[in-house]
Amino acid sequence: MTRILVPSGALGLGYDADALARGIANRPDLIAIDGGSTDSGPSYLGRGVSKYARSSTKAEWAGLIDARARAGCPLVIGTAGTCGSGSAVDWLVEITRECLAERGETARIAVLKSDQPAARVIGALEAGRIAPLAPAPEIDAELIESCTNIVALAGAEQIDVALATGAEIVIAGRTTDTAIIAALPIARGVDAGVAWHAAKIGECGALCATNPQSGVLQLDFERDTCLITPLADGAEASPHTVSAHMLYENSDPFRLYEPGGYLDVTKATYAQEADGAVRIAGAVWVPGPYAVKLEGARVAGYQTVLLALLRDPRYVAAAEDWAADIVAKCTAKALARTRAEPGDFGIEIRLIGKNATLGGLETRAGDPVEIGALGIVTAKTQGLAAEIGKLLNPYLLHHPLTREEEQPTFAFPFSPAEIDRGAVHEFCLNHVMALDDPMAAFSLEVLDA
Repeated sequence: MTRILVPSGALGLGYDADALARGIANRPDLIAIDGGSTDSGPSYLGRGVSKYARSSTKAEWAGLIDARARAGCPLVIGTAGTCGSGSAVDWLVEITRECLAERGETARIAVLKSDQPAARVIGALEAGRIAPLAPAPEIDAELIESCTNIVALAGAEQIDVALATGAEIVIAGRTTDTAIIAALPIARGVDAGVAWHAAKIGECGALCATNPQSGVLQLDFERDTCLITPLADGAEASPHTVSAHMLYENSDPFRLYEPGGYLDVTKATYAQEADGAVRIAGAVWVPGPYAVKLEGARVAGYQTVLLALLRDPRYVAAAEDWAADIVAKCTAKALARTRAEPGDFGIEIRLIGKNATLGGLETRAGDPVEIGALGIVTAKTQGLAAEIGKLLNPYLLHHPLTREEEQPTFAFPFSPAEIDRGAVHEFCLNHVMALDDPMAAFSLEVLDA
């Protein structure tokens, strides 16, 4: 049997200390935790930084380093530092060194990096080895070179190579969420379908259980089955909660694509067992050409934002017309009073409390007491965005619905009202790159720290 302990869905989200202690007492063969996500948008990959506080990351990581020592097994993290860029990996390596020094310990650390130089990606594109994932647009060398960071998602093969170094701690750049769990069972002869299926279910810890915030999950792999057990008090898994996780961040409830093939759970079975555990079996791994997904981010512009609050019932009711009139008038003024061209900037006003999330797709109408008018100026430079933000300021403070009425005054919660956000990023790669050798696009370094 191979036992893997998953403390949480991601480092930085916290974990149940009592449940973790139970898992350690059960002597796992590996502790695996994800370190990142694209959920919070492209800025973190674009800048190569973590979204989580360093203090929180260090506190939780120190707890897992202690857990590793007590359990006597390797500790693996994938997508270190939220985005998995080289700089984010280095950040976590530094934290790891600090944690070990404070414990008076040393450890062998395998550092797997996923960064992709633009020249490598351009070469693969020219060789016809890059394919888009729908609805990704066509890309060219200029777009690739504009990326501030490009990463490839490592699979089980790269994690297996890192573990084979004998490392006590593996810190990996961008990986698939499942790879850090699936690698060891597959290397030990567990059926690949079962390994990938359980890894998908376990990728977010106890999110597949009735107490999803509890975090800690234990996966017990046999040759062709896996027993999934939440370890926190009051947390139980059921066939429903476990099978439903195939829908999490996945467009197809029956297929999950990974480097080198895909998982098919069409014939999978889910059996309730004692103590709130579920046993899975029957999933199939379908091998295919080896390719890794690419993610890239680049600067899309620079932003200045403003927030005004509307409480007058008449303006609340007519907020959409009011906002549209402001955007038209301020755009015209910006074109007339700056040297900007029409394509150099854009102005939005999102109405918080009405339809700020969905815009024109909103189908529900409410009766808000107040509305927040979030002005967003995006421009080619921060200077231009800030200048247009100042042009927008008086409109958000005093713009009337008609020319005949008295000038209104709305509320700014901040002074100054303009907040410069700096560079904003966009994802611009959603493609796969074919590899003859799974390690060809990755680097591995072993450190004694």
